[in-house]
Amino acid sequence: MQSEQTRQDKCCGGLLAPDAQQALATLRLGIPRQVLCGPQLFAVCALDLDSGQERFYQRFYINTDRLEFDRYLLSLVPSSVDYREGIRCREIAREAAGFRLRLSSVDGKRAWNERARIVIGCDGAGSVVRRTLFSSVPRPRSYTAVQEWFETKSESSPYYGAIFSQQTTDFYGWTIPKERQLIIGAALTPGDRVMERFRSLVDRLRARGLRLGRMVRRHAAPVLRPGSLREICLGGDGAALVGEAAGFISPSSAEGVSFALLSARALAQAMTAGERGWLERYRVLTLTLRLKIVLKGLKAPVIYHPLLRSLIMRSGLSSLPISE
Repeated sequence: MQSEQTRQDKCCGGLLAPDAQQALATLRLGIPRQVLCGPQLFAVCALDLDSGQERFYQRFYINTDRLEFDRYLLSLVPSSVDYREGIRCREIAREAAGFRLRLSSVDGKRAWNERARIVIGCDGAGSVVRRTLFSSVPRPRSYTAVQEWFETKSESSPYYGAIFSQQTTDFYGWTIPKERQLIIGAALTPGDRVMERFRSLVDRLRARGLRLGRMVRRHAAPVLRPGSLREICLGGDGAALVGEAAGFISPSSAEGVSFALLSARALAQAMTAGERGWLERYRVLTLTLRLKIVLKGLKAPVIYHPLLRSLIMRSGLSSLPISE
């Protein structure tokens, strides 16, 4: 078993929302038992620190160990694929016959070049493929996601916490229980005092009675928040983008697993039909995903407008009566 210091988790809470569950179902995939992580969650606690209101709403999430989830997906890669770990792409350059990639080992001890006819960027919010080959396309607004894991003396409350605080961010924060640990995270506007704002959020949660033990580990990573379809970049000229690298991520919740899986499937279908015309086919096959981005973008102003959110929470509409 890996120690807390040697785990290579992503900055992700490991919750599979209904959209991600639906995407897995369409791909005929389930979740093995070793991927699951207790407790399983059936409610979200919306906490508005600005107004002091708290409401519970019924939602169904699958709580997973994100590292084990990634390992499960990698186990599905066929043996015909040359898969390598511990390698970073430092730069990409176009050549007459395709692309030259400058690669290195994570420890920086080895560096070499590889050549490819087609490059597909699945490299997330900080995509080197998008940054290098499609720098003229507007990028979605970037946030800094920070997560800290805390020990708890007993199993934490079995709900997912969605935290709103204009003092902290114009997006949101979250709490996720993991066995005898609790994740506290937030998507923060980049700039000055990022960690100061995050620490303030943790302190305010402690002041509300959240009992936290030792901080076990911390992760940070960029996360995108698309604001228009102009910021979705599918690729072109022999290079393609999928998932968050393309801009496919929910602007209302930052859920990205479903978009990653479905955009990857769409690209695979587009390219299976042949190299000629793949971009047009990919554009058609991702139409529903792009419409979904638009709909979630329309939902975001209602959730994140302090007055509208306060009115909705105050009304108690669709909330659950939770026993003390």
